[in-house]
Amino acid sequence: MIEMTPTPAPTGIDSAGLANFLRAFFAPLFLVVVSVVALFFLFTREITRFVQFLILAIAIGVIFYVPNIIEVTAKAIAGALGIK
Repeated sequence: MIEMTPTPAPTGIDSAGLANFLRAFFAPLFLVVVSVVALFFLFTREITRFVQFLILAIAIGVIFYVPNIIEVTAKAIAGALGIK
């Protein structure tokens, strides 16, 4: 006879659902704000500010849209510094 033991319930907070909800909620809002500001810079012919804003928006977009980017970056920095 096979003895079945119950598996313990996870003790930590599962934040994957929350992260997905926040990403789905703020992503369209982020795109609208980026589009409006970019159009403003283009219509006022401030090309330098437009390029700076575009680079900043891409960097923030990567943080929003790429899952686990902060964790991977922190591990890479810690590894480069010799911290385990």
